[in-house]
Amino acid sequence: MMATTYLDSIVAAHRERARTDTREWRARADTLHCDGPSFLDALSSSNDGYVKVIAEVKRRSPSKGWIDEHLDPASLARAYQDGGASAVSVLTDVEFFAGSARDLEEVRAAIDLPVLRKDFVVSENDVLDAVEMGASAVLLIAAALEEDELTHYFNVATRCNLDVLVEVHDEDEAKRAVQIGARLVGVNQRDLRSFDVDPQRAAKVSSALHGVVKVAESGLSTRDDVRRAGESGFDAVLVGETFVRASNPRSLVREFSCVRRDRDD
Repeated sequence: MMATTYLDSIVAAHRERARTDTREWRARADTLHCDGPSFLDALSSSNDGYVKVIAEVKRRSPSKGWIDEHLDPASLARAYQDGGASAVSVLTDVEFFAGSARDLEEVRAAIDLPVLRKDFVVSENDVLDAVEMGASAVLLIAAALEEDELTHYFNVATRCNLDVLVEVHDEDEAKRAVQIGARLVGVNQRDLRSFDVDPQRAAKVSSALHGVVKVAESGLSTRDDVRRAGESGFDAVLVGETFVRASNPRSLVREFSCVRRDRDD
């Protein structure tokens, strides 16, 4: 019998919560429409040729514990914006990451940048909650969803004008993302089953992605990491723990935001 992994535990908890959610999603979807800044447009490197930075608001990690127990989401998000971030990601999972809907709402009210709701989406109402929180985009994790679920939740988000970042970990998941029409694909270098990071994963998977905006996630802690991501064809990077732990997150975001896709100026 295989041991229970981080991903198994987290997804199981979210599915159990979703089973108790009695809200009728179709009626909600008819009344919800995302009208915030475009997450997709903000990450297109064709705008100026620089690798875009998605800076994350992250309180804790299941594998590492607290990153910043007293984190102020609004203040941190403003530092990210001042540093030149193109978008902000907010963890809203309560049990495993100590995030909340309130964190995202506070960030949305504090900045003008598009905001990604980063969570483990397992139901239509999870998608619609992202719209109500003020997110411009929602994360769908291919490894956590069956193929029909991934397609369905993607379509629910599109129905509400909500951008979707489909997260993949290998070539097969990358192909699934492209097949459903994803325009934003993130390659997570962290194995969500062990939480180990493979710094070569993004470059390996990049070749399977064509015609999409590509985001490298996890394991990016230096300017050189950002440069290598750009050289591998990534339009953007998502960085969390490194920024949260930084003594001056504004300055570090600025440093990461000054990397061109083709060369490091």
